[in-house]
Amino acid sequence: MPTSLTAIYLDHRQSLLGRALRIVRDMPTAEDVIQESYLRACNAAQKEPIDNIAAFLHRTVQNLALDHIRRRRTQNRFEAPASGGVDPLEVACNSPSVEDRLLHRERLTQFMGAMDALPDRARRVWLLNRVEGMSYPQIAAHLGVSQGTVFNDMKLAMGHFLDAMARADRA
Repeated sequence: MPTSLTAIYLDHRQSLLGRALRIVRDMPTAEDVIQESYLRACNAAQKEPIDNIAAFLHRTVQNLALDHIRRRRTQNRFEAPASGGVDPLEVACNSPSVEDRLLHRERLTQFMGAMDALPDRARRVWLLNRVEGMSYPQIAAHLGVSQGTVFNDMKLAMGHFLDAMARADRA
């Protein structure tokens, strides 16, 4: 490594730092950029002589600073901020609140009461379709009734559930 490279780097250090600082607008990052430019100049000088070391350093500082800005913009666009400035105590919990669990339990009790009030065949049709995942033709074959009967029983069950839940909501 020629000593002239180090001497030129030290002579131009302030202008290199100023150029980097104007682009990255952060002193520690600007320092990193000019140090990296010096290391790249040393590596390049070992491979072949550099005609204008000062120009090489200035161009390298500018390119590294612009690369840093591009990288930072890309990160900001695709990565979520570390904390996002959100107070961890104000973040919503994934589990339902005690009140929500109580309301859901009451609605389930009301739904089960409505199911118990259904005629037996309509209850079986609803369970086979909604719980077991059977189609209307499969249910008809399973119960030995027509598809129209399955359709009517399902319509009866659904209407009954809607009425029961609407009454519960009004109460």
